[in-house]
Amino acid sequence: MLTEQYNAYSFLLERTARRIKQYAQYQFNCGDFGITVDQWSILKSLRQHADLSQKELAEYCGKDQPTLTRIVDLLVGKNLVERRANPTDRRSFVVHLTPEGERKIDTLTVNINEIRMHAWQNLDEADFEHLKRILNTIYDNLDIGGKS
Repeated sequence: MLTEQYNAYSFLLERTARRIKQYAQYQFNCGDFGITVDQWSILKSLRQHADLSQKELAEYCGKDQPTLTRIVDLLVGKNLVERRANPTDRRSFVVHLTPEGERKIDTLTVNINEIRMHAWQNLDEADFEHLKRILNTIYDNLDIGGKS
């Protein structure tokens, strides 16, 4: 009986995460932002952690390497990022935000914050604290590094 209950919770988590992304992508499309939710994630990660290798960027964004490469290729084509030689390892490169990428982030931040806030309507601070604690516990329980 308990296993069925936990399966139902896992389903709710997956369903909610999928709905959040679907809603955001729908709003991106309606707003004619010119990028996808995944592309936005890459741009924001690069602003927070400048000049990341593709491997580091994939880790920050939770993407596998081939998917990240495709997204970066699209962003390069839109002149929002560029690949530069890695100053510490000449065999690799880093992904760098272009001035156009910086402007895109500045232009869309308010819109995207409004889209994200829509999901949090009707919740209070106590709800957020409980959710944060629960999600962090689940995340920590699933450490792939073998610690758990």
